[in-house]
This record gives sequence, C-alpha cells and structure tokens, in this order.
Amino acid sequence: MRLFYYLSSCDTCKRIAKELPLNDSIMQVDIKKSPLTTTQIEALHQRVGSYEQLINKRAQLYKQRNLKDKNLQEEDFKNLLLEHYTFLKRPIVVFDDRIFIGNGAQTIADAKAFLNEQ
Repeated sequence: MRLFYYLSSCDTCKRIAKELPLNDSIMQVDIKKSPLTTTQIEALHQRVGSYEQLINKRAQLYKQRNLKDKNLQEEDFKNLLLEHYTFLKRPIVVFDDRIFIGNGAQTIADAKAFLNEQ
C-alpha cells in the first residue's frame, strides 16, 4: 500500500506534497473529497497501534469541543476520525510497511529521506 493522505485546502499539506518525491506509485488521497472509510482508518490503526496517534489535536473542531479536557478512549478517537476529516493528523505517507504521520519537521525530513531512497 502506497498512499499520501492530505487535505487539498491545507497550505501546509500542499507545501509538503511539493517537497516530497511522490512518484506515480503513491496514490494521493484528498481526505476532503474522499473521506476515509472505516476500513482505511482501521488499516492505519494496525500500522501505528493507536487511533489517538492519528488525531489532529490542533484541529479547530477538537478545540471547539474542548476534547482535550475529556477522558477519551480509543473507540472515541476512532469515532472522531470517522465523523470528520479534520480530525485526521496530516499529511500521512504510507509506503509499504512504513508510515509517516503529521507535519513535524523531523517527520517530513524522515519521509523525504526514505522516499528518496526508494
């Protein structure tokens, strides 16, 4: 599986997409136009072991609902991911058995280095 999950309206995602060597073997998925399915979210969960790691805690909806003050469980995080695309931490690069989640400088540098080796 080779995927790049991003949000087309996100300037950070656009910038990162230009930085990364995303060849034709990597399918690009705009999560706004094609929201993730339960199967896709569960596949990501299998790779990282936690739905919470997939959550964008800087999302406006996350803040508006004061979710940081709630004692959320794994099933709650899964439901948030299914509810609205903005809860997904992005971008996400899945390349065979490797996964890179989020837009942190080190994460993007690691993804770029890895993809350049492929």
